[in-house]
Amino acid sequence: MRFGHISMVARDTDRLAEFYKTVFGCEDIVKRWHMSGKPVSRGNGVPNCEIYAAWLSLPGADGPFLEIFQYKTIEDRATPPVNQPGYGHLCFEVEDIHASFDEVIDAGGTPLGKITDLGTADVPVLCVYVRDPEGNVLELEQERGKHQTGHRP
Repeated sequence: MRFGHISMVARDTDRLAEFYKTVFGCEDIVKRWHMSGKPVSRGNGVPNCEIYAAWLSLPGADGPFLEIFQYKTIEDRATPPVNQPGYGHLCFEVEDIHASFDEVIDAGGTPLGKITDLGTADVPVLCVYVRDPEGNVLELEQERGKHQTGHRP
C-alpha cells in the first residue's frame, strides 16, 4: 500500500492550480481534462457528475500529487475554521517563510496567523497558517536559522 494523492474541490480549477504553481512550484503532471458519465457518478455518488480536473506535482514529493477538481454543480459551504474536525491543512516546508508568506498573499491568499516560532531546541521551526484563494488552510514551515529575508509588517 502507498499514499496516492490529495484532492481539493475548487470553484475555479485553473485559478487554484496557477496559485499552487506560482507560489509552491507545483507543475502539471498531465493535461487538464473533463470527466463525466455513469462510472464517475457511480464512483463518487454525485448524480450527473461533471468534473474538470488538474493533477499537480507536489514539491519534493516523488509520487503523491495534488488533484484539483471543479464540479459543474457544487455544494457551497462556509469556510471552515482551522480547528474544525476533518482534514485540517496542507503543510509546505519552505526555505524563506517571510518571502513565501508574501507570495501567498500576493497570489490571492489570506493570512490566518502571524509567523511564530513553535520550535524546540531539538526541532527548531517557524510556522504560520494562511488560506489559499479558495479558503483552504495551508501551513508554511521553515527550519529556524535557515535563509530569512525581510518581509512586509
